[in-house]
Amino acid sequence: MDKVMKLKELVDKSERIVFFGGAGVSTESGIPDFRSTDGLYHQQWKYPPETILSHTFYVRNTEEFYRFYREKMLILDAKPNAAHQKLAQLEAEGKLAAVVTQNIDGLHQAAGSKRVYELHGSVLRNYCTKCGKFYGAEYIQKAQGVPCCDCGGVMKPDVVLYEEGLDDRVIQGAMRAISQADLLIIGGTSLAVYPAAGLIDYFTGSALVVINKAPTPRDSQADLLIQGSIGQVLSQL
Repeated sequence: MDKVMKLKELVDKSERIVFFGGAGVSTESGIPDFRSTDGLYHQQWKYPPETILSHTFYVRNTEEFYRFYREKMLILDAKPNAAHQKLAQLEAEGKLAAVVTQNIDGLHQAAGSKRVYELHGSVLRNYCTKCGKFYGAEYIQKAQGVPCCDCGGVMKPDVVLYEEGLDDRVIQGAMRAISQADLLIIGGTSLAVYPAAGLIDYFTGSALVVINKAPTPRDSQADLLIQGSIGQVLSQL
């Protein structure tokens, strides 16, 4: 049987689908990922991206952090693609229980998804480290140098930087959703980032599907493995 037809069959008979996605979902909207050959890790900066996007660097070199962040992380004109749209449709139809994403771009919500667990936060939220007031991404984009709050406090994006822990409530919600799923679809992720990738271990449902262009550590466990573009595959359902 054709693999997309097999996936359609699995989706049709499932009632609590959870989608676990990564950077590959957003690259089709023009947002670069970190690990591909043309991703951020292969571009030339004074410091490697994982150094710049660390808590220590944010604290010690805040202006340089924001220079990189504005140029490489704030891609506010990106639009949801076929994958985002299909997942939102499946949720509206009562088939999809939740999206668990490692992405920070807010495109799942822009497509209409309501239950989204953002493991690594969102560029669309930014808060004052002094008073806690929240600001949108446009405020950060337009600010000169280090963005500051009305109270004078320094702003911080509500994203999980290297050296920082994940939000407990988000993790608990994602764990609960995955553990209650009857079908788990993993898409557009290398499953190389922990602790996020470890959440897959909570799945005990009937079928595991992996859709990715490159091999992942979970391929051997998948009931259905599709190598290809997540948007192309989901749009055929």
